[in-house]
Order: sequence, then structure tokens, then C-alpha cells
Amino acid sequence: MSESNQPADQPVGHPVRHIVFDIGKVLIHYDPNIPYRRLIPDQAEREAFFDTVCTHEWNLEQDRGRGWDEAETLLITEHPDKADLIRAFRLNWHEMVSHSYDDSVDIMLDLIQQGRDVTMLTNFAADTFKQACEIFPFLKVPRGVTVSGEIGLIKPDREIYDAHVKSFGLEPAACLFIDDSQKNVDGAIAAGWQAVHFTGAEKLREDLTRLAVL
Repeated sequence: MSESNQPADQPVGHPVRHIVFDIGKVLIHYDPNIPYRRLIPDQAEREAFFDTVCTHEWNLEQDRGRGWDEAETLLITEHPDKADLIRAFRLNWHEMVSHSYDDSVDIMLDLIQQGRDVTMLTNFAADTFKQACEIFPFLKVPRGVTVSGEIGLIKPDREIYDAHVKSFGLEPAACLFIDDSQKNVDGAIAAGWQAVHFTGAEKLREDLTRLAVL
């Protein structure tokens, strides 16, 4: 394939020796609506809650390392009438990760079985990641993981990719990153990695075959 025909998210010409998986929406499902459909049955009210109270940006700070007590206190001070619903986010978090993406998990486990070097790099709160590992034991199988909440760095910032490389002794150009977020894919490429945008297991198999990983 000529360079002009290469997918935009794929650098050219360096053999892949390290495969790095994201976790949420690649290996396991994540949807905060699952418990809140029960807690806030009205869709418009529920959407307003996530838009103005337990927002994506608020939750991202837990992925960056902020503790849940501090996070809850901050919101309850601003929204005292929503205190129970705010505390329900962490209390019911296990429902949000309702199932694994078995086709993707099978790909990861097959790569490990073949002797490939597989690690994981994820935006995840430290405590919920430990809980996820108990729910989904396959998360303990790869060589290791960089968890954003444990090191205070977060994708797509360059520093977390560099930290992962340093921690596991990787060569950036030989790394292939798999993530469902285009921003995180772009962040990996900016850090000198190869990367593919995950949209499903079938496309992932095609990407890995094209790159001579499978």
C-alpha cells in the first residue's frame, strides 16, 4: 500500500512490537446512564443532571486522581438538593460497567497467547480500576497497565504516553495504541506512537492484520 493510501491514523513503516489497549469502550462497556435510568427515570431530567451536575468533566478529574470524597463534597456544596443522586454515582459505579466486549477481549488474549507484548493505558480512577479488575479478571492478564488516576496524568496529554513508555521499557515508534477516542489516538500519534481508532472488534482485526500483528 502506498503512503498516500495509508489510513490517516496510521504512521508508516515501523514494525509493531508493543500493543497497548485502552480499556473503557474497548474491552469493557461503560455507561453511567445504566443505574441512573432507575434513579432518574425521566430522560430529559437525567440528561440535565449529567449536563450540569455529574458532568463528564467532573468525572474526568477522578480519572486524573481526585478522590471521590472531595469530588462529592464539591458538587453537594453546589447542588445540596441532589446530594443522594451525586453520591449514587460512585455507589452504583459497578452497574455502569455492565459487560465486557468479548470479541475484543479475545483478540487481546490471543495476542498474549501468541507471545506479543501487551499492556494497557487507561483513563480510570484508581479505586474504580481496582474494582473493575475484580469484576473482569482478564484485566490482570496483560504485562501491566498505566492508570491515569494512580499517576495524576491523563490522556490525551503527552506526559501519560511518555510515562507508559518509560514504565514498561517500550520504543514509542514500535507501540500500537488502540483507543475508542480519536483525541486519545491523536495524542498517541503526537507522542510518536502508531495508533488505531477502535470502532469494533471486526475493524480491529482488520487493522491488526494490515499491520502484520495478527
